[in-house]
Amino acid sequence: LLLLLLAEWGPRVSGRRRWPVPYRRFDYRPKTDPYCQARYTFCPTGSAIPIMKEEDVIEVYRLQAPVWEFKYGDLLGHLKIMHDAVGFKSSLTGKNYTMEWYELFQLGNCTFPHLRPGMDAPFWCNQGAACFYEGIDDAHWKENGTLVLVTTISGTMFNEMAEWVKYDNETGIYYETWTVQASPDKKSAVWFDSYECSKFILRTYQKLADLGAVFKKIQTNYTSIILFSGEPIYLGNETSIFGPQGNKTLAAAIRDFYNPFKPHQTVREFFVDLFKIIDRVILNHQFYLFYNLEYWFLPMKSPYLKIIYEEVPLPVGSKAFFGV
Repeated sequence: LLLLLLAEWGPRVSGRRRWPVPYRRFDYRPKTDPYCQARYTFCPTGSAIPIMKEEDVIEVYRLQAPVWEFKYGDLLGHLKIMHDAVGFKSSLTGKNYTMEWYELFQLGNCTFPHLRPGMDAPFWCNQGAACFYEGIDDAHWKENGTLVLVTTISGTMFNEMAEWVKYDNETGIYYETWTVQASPDKKSAVWFDSYECSKFILRTYQKLADLGAVFKKIQTNYTSIILFSGEPIYLGNETSIFGPQGNKTLAAAIRDFYNPFKPHQTVREFFVDLFKIIDRVILNHQFYLFYNLEYWFLPMKSPYLKIIYEEVPLPVGSKAFFGV
């Protein structure tokens, strides 16, 4: 009955739905709201991407370390929750550089909204962006993670990649934590794909391959956080649900669902809300997903959530500018 009601609330979609739902790109990056504050400053030592000389030979490194390694060491590494980046070393100047993509306001704000007094709609502090800075922190990447050479490129290829990074960064602005698929089977339907740090690195590698980079044959694994769901049901956007002509019942249900995910002041509050989350997601098979500025209902099913550390091969280049 709940699924039928939700289907009635959502607009009719003519024809066959396209799965996975493609990630939406935007014409510009909106200004951030002062309400959104990060515990740790985004890209504190960031700099512009330099223009390399065409004849330069640049080594490209795969960088990976446990999330929040600087604070918790290898703790999240044991759960295979890893952060990815890419490093560069110029043979002409000897300078090293790091490039990565992550949340402007930390992961929690990108994954769940704030329920602000006086505002009907959930308020999202969600943006992700690329960060480029000089230097590679060898200890950070080597101690609990990975720092390995994957290919060598020319200065020309680096400069072309830099232009692509600018486009990618200006149009792909929202962080998407979840991959949503029908089952753990590798051939199962994928409803939504995540858009986070590892996906930026994979896009960067693919761009370099398209430009002619030839990658080493080494195993490369990446973290994905997967929700398991039956076919999602489209509910609408902020205006259609929470606006003056919106559906008050659905609006209340969405706000009620997100409430237990708020930041907690005490351990007791955390455990009380944890039981609420288990009740709704596992016992009642409910999850509300916000993706491309639209709300979807996910009819959750076992095993509900899984963190995987899956191999994704390095791309195969079509041109051999520099062999490795």
